[in-house]
Amino acid sequence: MRLTGPLRVAAVLLMVGLVWLLVSNFLGGDSLHVRNILSGASQQPTPGEPRPRKFKCGLSAPCPPKHLAFRLVSGAANVIAPKVCLEDQMLMSSVKNNVGRGLNIALVNGVTGDLLETRTFDMWAGDVAELLKFLRPLHEGTLVFVTSFDDAATKMNDETRRLFEELGSTAVKELAFRDSWVFVGAKGIENKSPFEQRMKNSKNSNKYEGWPESLEMDGCIPLRPPLEH
Repeated sequence: MRLTGPLRVAAVLLMVGLVWLLVSNFLGGDSLHVRNILSGASQQPTPGEPRPRKFKCGLSAPCPPKHLAFRLVSGAANVIAPKVCLEDQMLMSSVKNNVGRGLNIALVNGVTGDLLETRTFDMWAGDVAELLKFLRPLHEGTLVFVTSFDDAATKMNDETRRLFEELGSTAVKELAFRDSWVFVGAKGIENKSPFEQRMKNSKNSNKYEGWPESLEMDGCIPLRPPLEH
């Protein structure tokens, strides 16, 4: 029996479609894409998931009003330098050429959020007296941002650790040779700071030969009201 015109056309299209599917599968093609073509569906790719929005200093969410956004990154081994970011401004980094081995510290006005000073203290071969002179006269309400690089503890003495404890640190008491440390404290803080991390130098868990992995910490710090006179 001979096929009529419309049936012949339908049979040809069906054969073409079957051959197309077989070739596509044989060559590892996307059969879904082929089916879309045969059905007349749109060939536009499905848009990917939108990238998560980043806020100040790369935070995943914005800080509340009257809070400072920050991110601290400790140094990695003795190669990758630490970073201090505050309100989307890089206060300390290798690009700014103001970081070094030991403790990297940024002082910030706790009322206005303005940067007061940045300093680096070599805790391997430096003089700890310089760090003590820096910490002793801090004014009430001063925010203290600290990141370690290489070794932050060798030259620490009891007074140095006590001063950091008065700023809210709990980890400084146990801080040892080549530990990674990030910390945010404040002069006159009543409780212990919630912003602190320490990674112990251990040959069993070190990411780098002789050093633990870098630490990264971010968050929102409330500005304090002006002091009453």
